[in-house]
Amino acid sequence: MTVLGAIDGWGASFAAAAVVRGSSPVATHGDGSRVVRVASITKLLTAWAALIAVEEGATTLDTPLGPPGSTVRHLLAHAGGYDFDSDAVLAAPGTRRIYSNTGYELLARHIGDATGFEFADYMAEAVLAPLGMGSSELRGSAARDLWSDVEDLLRFAAETRAPTLLHPSTVATALAPAFAELDGVLPGWGPQRRCWWGLGPELKGDKDPHWSGSTASPNTYGHFGGSGTFLWVDPAADLTCVVLTDREFGDWAVRAWPGFSERVRSTYSAAPPG
Repeated sequence: MTVLGAIDGWGASFAAAAVVRGSSPVATHGDGSRVVRVASITKLLTAWAALIAVEEGATTLDTPLGPPGSTVRHLLAHAGGYDFDSDAVLAAPGTRRIYSNTGYELLARHIGDATGFEFADYMAEAVLAPLGMGSSELRGSAARDLWSDVEDLLRFAAETRAPTLLHPSTVATALAPAFAELDGVLPGWGPQRRCWWGLGPELKGDKDPHWSGSTASPNTYGHFGGSGTFLWVDPAADLTCVVLTDREFGDWAVRAWPGFSERVRSTYSAAPPG
């Protein structure tokens, strides 16, 4: 069995994966052109659309949005204090990392109002079309309802490494810890001290346990989704990995994903893991 072939044992009716080293594909498995709901990977594309709106001058990272004291920056980094999936405010902005769909949905409404576009249309014009992500479409919530395939998500991951839509300094800010000292809970993985997050991407930092595996470098970034999907980029290993399935996230993923990612890294990295 190949390293990527392990996904066939995860109990999903569909699974596909790909690994890229640098800008060159090194392994694929399954149908990389099959479109599925990627769940919270959606937030990466929503964040990029929001950052484009910032560069265009439609809004700013410091524009107030959400609970008193919260800004666009807070919501991008899950630091606005909102509950996961309701309007309840559980903490003052900037005091805890609370992963929130609500914050991203409010952010999308704000970007729509600021640009004069429906947010799905803005994402399509600002992000999907320029990157050639022709199979991808936002079909609902800006927090969780992007439909896409492996091939399109690799195009997006490549954009994060060699940006054409955003200035490199904006991307560097997005991939750096925002409100770096905040503790929080990584969904599915429990409480984390210094629960790092960028402006959209989740950052591994020193989280342990973590879905990208114990050998992932601290600057590994990406996202996973509740539909059994994940995308990570490990710059130190010079690797990108995308896995899509149609099996809802659960204990099976907690057991399978870290070891799988570690095997990907040890097999395909041109540099020592760590």
